[in-house]
Amino acid sequence: MRTTKRFTPAVLDRFKRQGRGLGTQDNFKPWHRIGRGDPSSRGRSHLQMWRNRQRELLSDKEWVALFFSLTVKFLFDLLEQLPLSLGTAAHELSRYTVDCTQASPGTIELAARLGIKHPKTSASGNTTAWVMTTDLLLVLRFPSGNYELLAVSVKTDEELSKKRTKELLSLEREYWLSRGVTWLLITPSLFDKRVGLRLREAMPWTLECSACEADLEKATTLATELQGRSLTYVLEALSSKLGCIDNAKRAFWQAVWCGKIPLDLRRGWRPHQPIILLTKEEFVSLNPIASRRSSWI
Repeated sequence: MRTTKRFTPAVLDRFKRQGRGLGTQDNFKPWHRIGRGDPSSRGRSHLQMWRNRQRELLSDKEWVALFFSLTVKFLFDLLEQLPLSLGTAAHELSRYTVDCTQASPGTIELAARLGIKHPKTSASGNTTAWVMTTDLLLVLRFPSGNYELLAVSVKTDEELSKKRTKELLSLEREYWLSRGVTWLLITPSLFDKRVGLRLREAMPWTLECSACEADLEKATTLATELQGRSLTYVLEALSSKLGCIDNAKRAFWQAVWCGKIPLDLRRGWRPHQPIILLTKEEFVSLNPIASRRSSWI
């Protein structure tokens, strides 16, 4: 009979030996992973392929946050379930540039500053500090070559009613603020649920084969000219230019994801409904991560 696995000091030691939390891009290993060897998460977990690595999301809400993240302009890398350093450590940006030599405080020191009891785990008489994680860390690389980090924590609105949850979120926020990194708390109340659903439905056409720039431009031009016509009509017209409906769907939805087609994603799922375009500013405002909106603790 299988027993429920729990987090213990021995489990955290195993995570360290496995090199979890280290690396970048397709070499990165999340601290918490989806597998039989790890304690299970609450709710449904998801494996989502992006740039040669399966991203490991521990809930539906993290999955939706991933979709919002992947539409952010200049996204260079994305690290999920990133462990926060317990003690003073190099800045996370040092993974990407040798110019960053800053050392920053860990969660143990920051918890003491805030007067918050640091989380810990115990088993068989052994006690160790719990390693906190941030759900998503976006790494942006601008045309100038400069980098910027954006830390994202994802919670339900109900979770924010718990005092201990608020304390730990305050500690996580302080961790990133001490590093000069913007920290966002994303909850379902920050965005229209329909937008998340449309991004999820478009995902198969956006995260696999990339459409060429010429096809994206054709999709953008046609969508602008045919605004107000049904999605079916637009895709069929685009199909006649690109050779098949698969190419048309790929070009159309990838143009939406990168912002070339500022589609109102609050539309229903039915293809006979018209496509309505927004201004660039209105389109970005539908995405709480791209627009840097955050819930209050």
